[in-house]
Amino acid sequence: MKTSDFYYDLPEELIAQDPLADRSASRLLVLDKETGERTHTTFRHITEFLRPGDCLVLNDTKVLPARLYGVKAGTGTKIEVLLLKQEEEGVWETLVRPGRKCRVGTEILFYENTASFARPENADAGDADPAVTEALENEDTDDADPAGTEVSENKDADAVDPAGSVPSDVKISGEAGPLMRGVVTDILEDGNRRIRFTYSGIFPEILDRLGEMPLPPYITHKLKDRDRYQTVYAEHDGSAAAPTAGLHFTDALLGEISGMGVEIARVTLHVGLGTFRPVKVDDVTQHHMHSEYYVVPQEAADLVNRTKAKGGRIICVGTTSCRTLETAADTQGILYAGSGWTDIFIYPGYSFKIMDALITNFHLPESTLLMLVSAFAGKEKIMAAYEEAIRERYRFFSFGDAMFIK
Repeated sequence: MKTSDFYYDLPEELIAQDPLADRSASRLLVLDKETGERTHTTFRHITEFLRPGDCLVLNDTKVLPARLYGVKAGTGTKIEVLLLKQEEEGVWETLVRPGRKCRVGTEILFYENTASFARPENADAGDADPAVTEALENEDTDDADPAGTEVSENKDADAVDPAGSVPSDVKISGEAGPLMRGVVTDILEDGNRRIRFTYSGIFPEILDRLGEMPLPPYITHKLKDRDRYQTVYAEHDGSAAAPTAGLHFTDALLGEISGMGVEIARVTLHVGLGTFRPVKVDDVTQHHMHSEYYVVPQEAADLVNRTKAKGGRIICVGTTSCRTLETAADTQGILYAGSGWTDIFIYPGYSFKIMDALITNFHLPESTLLMLVSAFAGKEKIMAAYEEAIRERYRFFSFGDAMFIK
């Protein structure tokens, strides 16, 4: 199976740049995976396709303001850091740009307004410009949006440092001392950096002051409201990207769904870059997924298992919920409570153990998520649905419209 089998042409103007004022006003393409029949409606009418006794499975992860801007102590080089995965308290796996400036032992200082510091006139663009070459510029988000940056380094990046050395104990642009410091302790096999952070205070509060939401590279508009890149049911901090299939739900809509007799289960999968690494190999089966942390509470496992036993459908909201359930279920379709790391890669030929229906966004060409939905509904039916969505001018990707595959 070739990666190119999952390519399609998408007009750039169909990439949604802004969230709608009303979350539930998104369009909804309903696809019958057995017949290929397609129906067009709006997301607020999804209740028409749900039944009492169904179980909706939500991923309640919460996106961190995980994109940080700092300066390298001693040179003033502007450094962009994306938090990917917490390994222990104060220690994170990160993506760093420019990577050439962040060898083991590098100290990075994080000030309140580092992102707005003026770029030195004689600085090398590869070092000082906060614009980042994104690894995921050809990758996807659904429910999990690409948030990351690949270290795509300018070979001349070491040639010129920004003017003005910045020792670790001086003020920058009138700022007080740094709110946080980070030291690169290790360079990982894939080029990511392990950084140990030191700070005084509560880490989430410091992130709120320092960080930006890690929007994917194809969204060029500035996000006016951080909450629009969170689901209304987000609870557990830990993601570097949003489970965007859930962005269409409002509290009122969830209340209506619950009121009609549909159960709601919550699991957690902290979205990193594992789902979104570009498929760079011709043979799909040779692609390697990075691991992401998940939790299935006992209450959720019991609810899902009761629903299955009674003949109800398990409807995953987004591919992250799907991957969590398919990881934690056995071959008989029994879901077990627990937590751990998953690197499950679902592509055509996979036999689903527990999911009966899927709510999802429209995914990028040649992406792992397009492969997942193709495994669920069949590649030909998915590609036909995508072609129709393009003809009908649906909005694509993170802030775009939705599909319900039943």
